[in-house]
Amino acid sequence: MLRKAGESIMYKIWRFYLDGFKGLSAWSRNVWIILLIKLFIFFVIIRLLFMPDFLKKNYKTEKQRSQHVLENLTTPNSKL
Repeated sequence: MLRKAGESIMYKIWRFYLDGFKGLSAWSRNVWIILLIKLFIFFVIIRLLFMPDFLKKNYKTEKQRSQHVLENLTTPNSKL
């Protein structure tokens, strides 16, 4: 396959994976599709449902959020 000199690296990477995906058998292509759907569910749907944004919910300004994070990172934990 001939490539133009002006193609970006991202386009070359995209073409590499696209060409590899086209060469797969039907069975392995279905496995990849199922894997991508599962990853989407794990990282998007589950995160939205079970990991609320604690800082945004409990603190109104960026200064309050950063102060909370700074205090929790620099204060020793007495439970250890």
